[in-house]
Amino acid sequence: MKDAPLILLAAGGTGGHLFPAEALAHALRACGARTALATDGRAAGFGEGFPAEARFAFKAATPSGRSPLGMAKAGATLLAGALAARAALAKLKPDAVIGFGGYPCVPPVLAATWSKIPSALHEQNAVMGRANRFLAARVDAIATGFPELGGVGADVRAKATHVGNPVRPAVIEAAKVAYVAPGEGPIRIVVTGGSQGARVMSDVPPAAIAALPAALRARLAVTQQARPEDVARAQATYAAAGVAAEVASFFKDLPARIAASHLVIGRSGASTVSELAAIGRASILVPLPGALDQDQAANAAILAKAGGAEVVPQSRFDAAWLRDALARRIEDPDSLARAAAAARAIGAPDAASRLAGFVLALVERKTRP
Repeated sequence: MKDAPLILLAAGGTGGHLFPAEALAHALRACGARTALATDGRAAGFGEGFPAEARFAFKAATPSGRSPLGMAKAGATLLAGALAARAALAKLKPDAVIGFGGYPCVPPVLAATWSKIPSALHEQNAVMGRANRFLAARVDAIATGFPELGGVGADVRAKATHVGNPVRPAVIEAAKVAYVAPGEGPIRIVVTGGSQGARVMSDVPPAAIAALPAALRARLAVTQQARPEDVARAQATYAAAGVAAEVASFFKDLPARIAASHLVIGRSGASTVSELAAIGRASILVPLPGALDQDQAANAAILAKAGGAEVVPQSRFDAAWLRDALARRIEDPDSLARAAAAARAIGAPDAASRLAGFVLALVERKTRP
């Protein structure tokens, strides 16, 4: 294995950055490559299964706010992290460094560009994030999760190759489950809150479903993800409405539940949208409001354009709106089947293997005499 290429994967410590990196790590290992990981302390809860022969954490900070002093301090922290990363890379000698976004990926990717080590980014969102934008002009290549890439100029887009967003093995398994029309059986709805733990997702869907006519409520089976402090309240709303519902703050088998569903209600982070497309299910998406780059709105627009989702801003997402939207879908089950097929048509369940090929081709190009 010592002769196998060594790839350092750099990612911020949230699931949105780390899960795609982990999926790539498994795909690279399947191709005979070795992997190492650079991230931050937040990854402790996510990265237990990450196949890395070495792990690093470099100083990083997020430049934010309008304070020149704060920006200067963040810049100094990132520079210190990059200098430490350069020293670490000189010992590690990776064949490539791949960044997945988040400011913790800046020091190792920046150090790779200084050291002439092949480097690339994977951008999960339809609008490039700020950390990746800072690095984009410096790296050798860019892989994208969606066919469209906003927030960058033509020079950066010229470097970009669409490979899709790597998804977890559980999602790949769920993608094998064909959509089954409800027929006379229950219509299954999954409500997810996303990593933001949004209270709106705990409040609006239960109230909307409770407001449906009794004949429609009787046809529903709901899986509801809610914040821990909202679980009992959501359960009580469903019980009072006579709706079969399972409410919890976390479901280990969420991909399987999505595959068994007919409609999903949730946020539109890159992972959520990619998993909905890979599995192929209809959705109602509520982008996170107030995001600086509006990345969730751009992600959702990709799925809506394909016909797989209906997108509603949170300012309009109330119980009355959702009640009417659900009634239309329950009364027109063929629309759910059409949306499921449309979502699946743009899915990329093989994105991890495609990204692995992209990375190994980058290494081969740089080592070719």
